[in-house]
Amino acid sequence: MKTRVLLSAILALSSAAVMSAQGGGGKGGAKGPPRPVLYVTTNAWPDGGEVPMHYAGRMGGDNKSPAFEFHWNLGTEPTSAPDTLQSYAVVFHDIENSTNKTTTDTLHWAAFNIPGSAKGLPEGLGAGDLPDGTRNGPGIANRGGNPGAYFGPGAGPGPFHHYVFEFYALDTKLDLPATCSRDELMKAMDGHVVGKAAYYGRFHGM
Repeated sequence: MKTRVLLSAILALSSAAVMSAQGGGGKGGAKGPPRPVLYVTTNAWPDGGEVPMHYAGRMGGDNKSPAFEFHWNLGTEPTSAPDTLQSYAVVFHDIENSTNKTTTDTLHWAAFNIPGSAKGLPEGLGAGDLPDGTRNGPGIANRGGNPGAYFGPGAGPGPFHHYVFEFYALDTKLDLPATCSRDELMKAMDGHVVGKAAYYGRFHGM
């Protein structure tokens, strides 16, 4: 009998946790209104697949940023972006590396203030501040006072490194210089994220 009571309590707590994670738990157990969800696609490689040398920062690669398309769904149906959307940001990092023996991984590239009206990113995005307001920020390329720019995967021979592009949809534009740090960028975005998506790739040199 005690075992049945304990199992019932565990199941009840689990159900409550699931409802909370899905946005439920309002008055009467009603869920909140569904929200548009951001996702991204590219023809450059399959999500989780191997990154072609065309997009790599190693010798022999073209170091071209891949094209991405932005999409919004409401449930399973395409929908418009939220009315509050003002800008996008992208943070591209090698999650396999640790920097200076810390838990921080290697930031390859970040860009922010991508217009909220943008439907994606073109291949071969330019460096520095772009005409549409996009600002290339912290990353490998802007070290030593150079303008920020995309810097592709560069892992050497051996096990694959795993690279992730994180996309943030924001309800604001960021008042940050191109020389801001990664921590400053993430802090400025905090509290303004109305959508987030990620796309992965694997790479190692031959």
